[in-house]
Order: sequence, then C-alpha cells, then structure tokens
Amino acid sequence: MKGQSRRPEQMAETVRQVVSEALLTEVRDPRIGMVTVTRVVVSNELSWATVSVSVMGEEADKLLALEGLRSAAGFFRSKLGKALHTRIVPEVKFELDRGLEHAARINAVLAELKREGQA
Repeated sequence: MKGQSRRPEQMAETVRQVVSEALLTEVRDPRIGMVTVTRVVVSNELSWATVSVSVMGEEADKLLALEGLRSAAGFFRSKLGKALHTRIVPEVKFELDRGLEHAARINAVLAELKREGQA
C-alpha cells in the first residue's frame, strides 16, 4: 500500500512563503494591516489552499483585513502560479486563526479558578 503523499505539505510551505512575502512587500490594500500567516492547509488534490491568518486589532479590524485578503485572492493565486512549477495552482481561501484568542480565554478562566481556589 502506498504511503500518503508529502506533496500537499510541500505545496503548503510554498504557499506560506509566497503569501507571507507578498504581504510584506507588495500588498498595498489599506484594509490589510498587521497580518501574520499562521498556517496553510492544501487539499490532497492540490486544488485549494486554506490560509489561516492572525490579525492584530479589534474584531472590526480583523474582519476588514479578512475582506481585503479575500478580495486579493486572485493576486495571491497569480503569484503562486509564477512560483509553482505545477499544472495545478490552488485556489486561495483565507480564514481568521482564532487560536491565540482561544488560548487567552483559557488562561483567563484558569487564572480565575486559581483565584477562587485561594480565597
């Protein structure tokens, strides 16, 4: 039985590099502020890539940045087409990474429980 292909992982790393570089040097959309690419998942058939991003600021800023990223998806896909030497260039989808917010909420709950235990 054949093992699982590493191809999606390799393409995910390339997507991460290309999108991160473009965010730093080429994207000029004022809606897109401090954005960090936290994770990229590429489908097994290499037809789409989901890019998780972390955005600094309030919820409204995060949604505005996500809107800007989604409107620039075609730009990122064209950058990928030039960087990848494959027949298939994945569609790029953006989503907010809520991991840091989730961790902060857990830490706050744990700190509250600790305070209640000491009282």
